[in-house]
Amino acid sequence: MEVEAWVASVTLAETFVIAREAADSADVVQVALRHDGVTGHGEGAPIERYRESAESALTFVEEHAGLLGDDPFALEEIGARLSEVPGEQAAKAALDAALHDLQGKLLGVPVYRLLGLPRVGPPTSWTVWLGDPDDMARRAEQAASRFRRLKLKLGGGDGLDVERVRAVRGVTHLSLQVDVNEWWSLEEALDALPQLAELGVEYCEQPLPAGDEGGRVLKERSPIPIYVDEDCHVLADVAACAEIAHGITIKLSKSGGIREAIRMAHAGRALGLGVMLGCMVESGLSVAAGCCVAPLCDHVDLDGNLLLRDDPWPGVVFVDGVQVPSEEPGLGVSAAGT
Repeated sequence: MEVEAWVASVTLAETFVIAREAADSADVVQVALRHDGVTGHGEGAPIERYRESAESALTFVEEHAGLLGDDPFALEEIGARLSEVPGEQAAKAALDAALHDLQGKLLGVPVYRLLGLPRVGPPTSWTVWLGDPDDMARRAEQAASRFRRLKLKLGGGDGLDVERVRAVRGVTHLSLQVDVNEWWSLEEALDALPQLAELGVEYCEQPLPAGDEGGRVLKERSPIPIYVDEDCHVLADVAACAEIAHGITIKLSKSGGIREAIRMAHAGRALGLGVMLGCMVESGLSVAAGCCVAPLCDHVDLDGNLLLRDDPWPGVVFVDGVQVPSEEPGLGVSAAGT
């Protein structure tokens, strides 16, 4: 297979703020795999939190392209070879997506059918990024007509996180979830979570820093389910997550792609965990791959492309709050203007 890779930048419609950073754009790595005159595309969204960058992802693809071999259907063998090189999960996710896109195009079927999964998964949440309570309530109210679920970013470090949720609850009856991005201590979590339960918050994502020893205590005492994101990257992490959480958050750019994400979803189910599918700031090329895994999940947060000023890879259809993959072969998305 011929391999080409490059760094692309996606621009957000508004500044996106979470507990640890704010951003107006994000760099992603995109790849093209060519075989028998057909090209498959994929994208990975590396982030600094995991010690990855678009540049390191690009270097990985360029240095290890030979590990793909000549058979785009040999996913197990390709995955095994790539896994021998540690790290760079976003780069691996881009390659995995491109392989699935290529397979679908070679066979003339969409990827979700290639996987034997339904086309439609749960509705996606819309992310209300971190701001003051009134600002978050205003933005939540604006989104309420288009979305069926809202994900509130917390971790302001100013003692106002509960007030943020209370302000949003005052303007909408939509299902709410919160994501703290590792920003609470155990004491802060034990104080806030009962209040969030009274406000009807469905679950809390990653309230404590990854690896925090208070995870077991919080799982036992929390009145609402705890989902872990930064604690859960690949299949090997899932069993340990069952000790500290009620559910796991899967992201393709953390797991290394569709194939590992599916394994994680099944493992989570076997351990009695809830399963959520999330995303980074990314284009429709990444979201299209995520859509193929979404039907295996209880909750979905696939709004990365919807946060952009313009999606450079259109094709995913947003219908009644649900991100629906294309019926076209492969991932079903194409670069804008092609």
